[in-house]
Amino acid sequence: MPDSRRGNSGVLVIGLGRFGAAMAETLEELGTDVLAMDTSADLVQEFSGRLTHVVQADATQMEALQQVGAADFGAAVVGVGTSIEASVLITANLVDLGRPVIWAKAISASHGKILERIGAHHVVFPEKDAGQRVAHLVNGRLIDFIEFDDGFAIVKMNPPREIQGYTLAESDIRSKYGVTVVGVKSPGRDFTYATPDTRVVGHDLLIVSGHTDLIERFANRP
Repeated sequence: MPDSRRGNSGVLVIGLGRFGAAMAETLEELGTDVLAMDTSADLVQEFSGRLTHVVQADATQMEALQQVGAADFGAAVVGVGTSIEASVLITANLVDLGRPVIWAKAISASHGKILERIGAHHVVFPEKDAGQRVAHLVNGRLIDFIEFDDGFAIVKMNPPREIQGYTLAESDIRSKYGVTVVGVKSPGRDFTYATPDTRVVGHDLLIVSGHTDLIERFANRP
């Protein structure tokens, strides 16, 4: 049963494949109370020394979810991907519980549509999202890339040569390129929020926000 100290803020991670395991371990590193469950005794044994709470149980069975107190968690991650049927059954069971907030992994567009229709609050496509992100990194001078649903992105990048040596006011990036420099990180110095007087030099790293297409256009300037 979940610890009452969890205060409805813990996360239940179902499925200890690569996606679920990475989620569970990262959440624990961030200080989140996690309970991981999988049907595989081998996986449960493997992660029992790496995660604080791991149980062997079949989340396609409502009784198993009730026994671990699934309704007491703030969020649940359905990381099962090899079986669409199992993924759908688990998600449906969580929906029937009325709690928690459900994050479900999808392996195809049709799988994602089914998960959304039965009530998953968030559907993620790890392989597709990772592929798109890496494509942006491979394609230009972007160092890191986060894109949101509305086509808005925040990136870390090297500055184009044409703005080096100028302040942000002098280069007028927002008017010329439609993007905003949020901050600047110089080697050996702390990150600083950008101001009109911030001067950009070649070895700086920029944090830039804006529409994905405009960022790509700016990042690919000489």
